[in-house]
Amino acid sequence: MVEDFPFEISPMFEGERIRKDGLHVELAGPKSKGFELVQAAKMSEVEDGKVTLIGPDISEMEEGKTYPYAMIYYIAGEHVEKDVESIVERRNHDFQNYIHGYMHLNQRYDIWVRIGKEAISKGLSSLEQVAQATMMLFKNELPFIERIEAVYITDIVEIEKRMEEVKKTYDLRDIRTRDLHEEDVDTFYGCTLCQSFAPTNVCVITPDRVSLCGAINWFDGRAAAMTDPEGPQFAIKKGEVLDLVGGEYSGVNELAAKLSGGAYNRIKLHSFFEYPHTSCGCFEVVGFFMPEVDGIGWVDRDFNGTAPNGLPFSTMAGQTGGGKQVVGFLGIGINYFRSPKFIQADGGWNRTV
Repeated sequence: MVEDFPFEISPMFEGERIRKDGLHVELAGPKSKGFELVQAAKMSEVEDGKVTLIGPDISEMEEGKTYPYAMIYYIAGEHVEKDVESIVERRNHDFQNYIHGYMHLNQRYDIWVRIGKEAISKGLSSLEQVAQATMMLFKNELPFIERIEAVYITDIVEIEKRMEEVKKTYDLRDIRTRDLHEEDVDTFYGCTLCQSFAPTNVCVITPDRVSLCGAINWFDGRAAAMTDPEGPQFAIKKGEVLDLVGGEYSGVNELAAKLSGGAYNRIKLHSFFEYPHTSCGCFEVVGFFMPEVDGIGWVDRDFNGTAPNGLPFSTMAGQTGGGKQVVGFLGIGINYFRSPKFIQADGGWNRTV
C-alpha cells in the first residue's frame, strides 16, 4: 500500500525539518489557526477510508503562503472507547512525520505543518493523499482501530465555527485528573513521542503534571500503555519518594537515566531550578527566570510579542527545547498551572511575576 503514494513513508523521516527555502506551503502554526481531533464513534457511523476535504486543496494553494488547517478523525472498533481518543490523537504527530516532505509539529489547537517543495515535485498534490497515508498508519500500528474516517479542513470560517466545541472537548479530557494526585497512585507514565526532535527528552506524566504538550494526562497515559504496550507511552513505577516537595522519585530517576542515554539521572518534577524536568519542543508554555525581580515569568506559544526579558517565545523555545535540563527556563503544559504542586519547590504562584 505504501507504493500507492507519491512520497516515501518511513520512521526514518521523523525529525525532518523543512526550512523556509524548501517550503511550499505552511498550514496552521503561529500565523494561522488549526486543530487536530480524534473522536470515538460507533461502527455504523464511520465509513472506513473516507476522506472529506472542506476548503482549498494543496493544488489550489499559492506557494509560500500560510493556510488554516484542521484534521478530524472518527475511529471505531470493538475496543475503541472515549479513553483512547487523546492517545490516538497524539499519534497523528508521530505518523504524519513518517511522510517524507511533510513536517508536523505540536498538538491540539497548536498544530503547525509544513509541506516541502520536494514533496510537491514528486507528486504530492492533495491533502487526501496525506489523509489516506495517515489512516493507513493508524490502522497498521493501532490494530484496535477497525474503521477510520477523516475530515480535513482548510477553510478558516469552518475552522472557527468548530473551534469552541473542539476546545470544550479538550477541557473535558483535562478535568478528569483534578481530584487525583501523585500520592494516590504508585505508577506514573512516560512518553518519548518527541524524541525524534528532542533525542534526550523523557516526558513524565503524573496526576499532578500533564505532558509538556498538554495533550496527555495521567488517564491518557494509562490508556495508551494498556492499548499499545509497544508504543511511545509506558508505565513508570514511582518508586521511593526522595523529595516530596520537589517531586523527586527513584523510579523516575532510574528510567530517565536509561531513556536519555545517561544525559541526566535526576528529575524534580515540581522544581524550576534544581534538576528541572526536560523540555522537548512541543510545550505549550515556557517559563523564564528574571533575576532583577527574583521571579519567574511565563509566556505561551500563541503570544507573538516580546516577553519582559526581551525575548519572544520562539527564541526561548529554541534555547529551552531539545530534551535538555536548562536552569532558568522550563517548558510546561498549560494545565500544570492548575496543579496544586505547580513549581512548589520554588514558591509556586508566589514566585510568578
